[in-house]
Amino acid sequence: MLKAWYAQPGDVLEVPVDGYIIDIVRGDLLIEIQTRGFSALKDKLAALTRAHPVRLVYPIAQEKWIVRLAEDGKSEISRRRSPKRGCVEQIFDELVSIPHLLAQPNFTLEVVFIHEEEARRYDARRGWRRKGWVTLERRLVKVVGRQEFTSPEVLRTLLPASLVEPFAASDLARLIPGGLRRAQKMVYCLRTMGILTQVGKRGRATLYQQSAFSDQ
Repeated sequence: MLKAWYAQPGDVLEVPVDGYIIDIVRGDLLIEIQTRGFSALKDKLAALTRAHPVRLVYPIAQEKWIVRLAEDGKSEISRRRSPKRGCVEQIFDELVSIPHLLAQPNFTLEVVFIHEEEARRYDARRGWRRKGWVTLERRLVKVVGRQEFTSPEVLRTLLPASLVEPFAASDLARLIPGGLRRAQKMVYCLRTMGILTQVGKRGRATLYQQSAFSDQ
């Protein structure tokens, strides 16, 4: 588990703070590890950052192996490497729920790049969406990198250097993994954070350009 890997000597796990259970407390720092669904933490993070430094840790699987288990949930039937590779731009899939939070001085987002195994077991009743295969657990294989985002300005670095301004979300979509849907989320987050400014239209498409650098 990533929580066990992330914890250091002296850390305290599962601690109540201001009415919330915190994954890891490291001195004054509160650390939350969330694999998906930042929206579920929206109120919790907003409340905690008013009085405490908070770090949200988000793992992205750059490599994943799918492990199929027998009905006993133990014996391995097959193992294959997933063709999908995670990328840092995935953070925008979740940041759309909390785009204002990164401007808070008490908040830091840390992306941890990992290799993982996803264990699945056949269950015809529960797994109809995957032809009977149900995910049992995700296992951390190793951590291969980390990247910290302490302010909206740091996110500016994720805009491709080859992006010509002004640009539409469709222009950005051609330069990043994830297509138009992720590009739209990225534009929304960066515009909300003040990194991008709306400057006009190209037909029905809204055009954007980078705002001046802030002092954050």
